[in-house]
Amino acid sequence: MITTCIFDAYGTLFDVAAAARQVASEPGRADFAQHWPALSEKWRQKQLQYSWLRAITGDHTDFWSVTKDGLDWALESEGLDDDSGLRDRLLALYWQLSAFPEVPAMLAKLREAGMNTAILSNGSPEMLSGAVQSAGLGEVLDDVLSVESVGIFKPAPQVYDMVIQRFGCAKSHVLFVSSNGWDASAAAAYGFATVWVNRAGDPVDRLPGQPDHILRDLVSIPDLVTR
Repeated sequence: MITTCIFDAYGTLFDVAAAARQVASEPGRADFAQHWPALSEKWRQKQLQYSWLRAITGDHTDFWSVTKDGLDWALESEGLDDDSGLRDRLLALYWQLSAFPEVPAMLAKLREAGMNTAILSNGSPEMLSGAVQSAGLGEVLDDVLSVESVGIFKPAPQVYDMVIQRFGCAKSHVLFVSSNGWDASAAAAYGFATVWVNRAGDPVDRLPGQPDHILRDLVSIPDLVTR
């Protein structure tokens, strides 16, 4: 029986492409509008790669640092200069990422059903607080758990341990939801029931753990846990 629903933040609840998309729509950004899809994808990939490499080497830093480093790499890769304050604008908007449209109602339904709800994220506490406040999700979450409490990024098992320590539940009572295939796989190997939110229709990762459910969005999560 599921009692606790845990969500990854970036890419799962919050749209990580929103910052670049918004900048591309602003006046005077015609040149950036041609680059934003590629830049957004490269930024996200480098952000994740740097978190994995730092976890492996034990050279931990907070997620804001790897977010900035990933953006700097992506800007250089796309040949974009910063004469118009592009970097600062993108970083400022990352603290105000919009939630996917179905998120508020989905979380509200889970709370109405008596479920514990929380975020478990690589994000720093300050970043996550900004995103939760901007999206208006504070009233539908019991907690926001950051890897900064353990000093290592996902998919280290110490991160998933935080859920058990916070809610005092068995692993089998947790549904973990992530848009990152590697994250859903790691959580499945850890012992959680898992959902991979596969918005892009990607293949399943070839990893030891496999997600229990694959969905295109978060709409049906409340029905899934109350069956």
